[in-house]
Amino acid sequence: MDLKSYLEQARQRVDAALERYLPADTGSGTLLEAMRYSLFAGGKRLRPILCLAGAEAVGGESGPVMFCACALEMIHTYSLVHDDLPAMDDDDLRRGVPTNHTVYGDGMAVLAGDALLTEAMVLLTDPAAYGGLDPVKVLAAARTVMRAAGLQGMVMGQAADLEAENQEPELATVQFIHSLKTGALLTASVVSGGILAGGEPEQVAGLRRYGRRVGLAFQIADDLLDLEGDAQRLGKATGMDATRGKMTYPGVVGPGPARETGWRLVDEAAAIAEALGPGAEPLARLARYIMERTN
Repeated sequence: MDLKSYLEQARQRVDAALERYLPADTGSGTLLEAMRYSLFAGGKRLRPILCLAGAEAVGGESGPVMFCACALEMIHTYSLVHDDLPAMDDDDLRRGVPTNHTVYGDGMAVLAGDALLTEAMVLLTDPAAYGGLDPVKVLAAARTVMRAAGLQGMVMGQAADLEAENQEPELATVQFIHSLKTGALLTASVVSGGILAGGEPEQVAGLRRYGRRVGLAFQIADDLLDLEGDAQRLGKATGMDATRGKMTYPGVVGPGPARETGWRLVDEAAAIAEALGPGAEPLARLARYIMERTN
């Protein structure tokens, strides 16, 4: 398969669906404008694509799970809007454009993030969106996603990340932060797709093992890109982890061992995907893309 074409076609499908689920409305004022500003500011759409690929990996179709894929992108975008705020990382650029709070102000950025998260919850439980899917599976997928976004996932990881700033680097702490801050939602993305598509328990368990490896590898790659990447390609400043005293994987073990760990994780993830059968080929290819990417 041509991974580049697969990713581009999937990204276009996700963008079109997001336009349907959160259309522009000149009568809705600044809040919707701010939400759409960040939601449509670009990005790889990796989380929704993992959801679609998770459905395909267990022998299902990706179309019926698009509502969940879009909810995942809304959650991811909300987290970026809040992460960029002065109270958090205080970033001026995201995806090559000014961050939400620099355009709309801190207060509106907080509200835009809140609204994106809430709309994701609405979308995950909207019968008009999930159509003929089994409501029990929809509930299970929604719980998987929301659990990964909150106290037992991404938000807890963000809190641990804040508390670890300027502390003595420690591998166990970095792994804990990465597994929650980044890994939890990436894992939930691929698992929710498998659940919605009717995957057998052992298939869903395989997707979970895949997601955990890809999630940690993704953050290791991000740490390396901040250390060694090109700011223009990334669309944001580099070297910021060190400036903020962030605890990172290469900061603990060094860039070389960090890269080796990342490649080991994506190789393991690819092998897990391949064991699921031909329908999981996109997942296998996506795993290695995690470490190959330049932004």
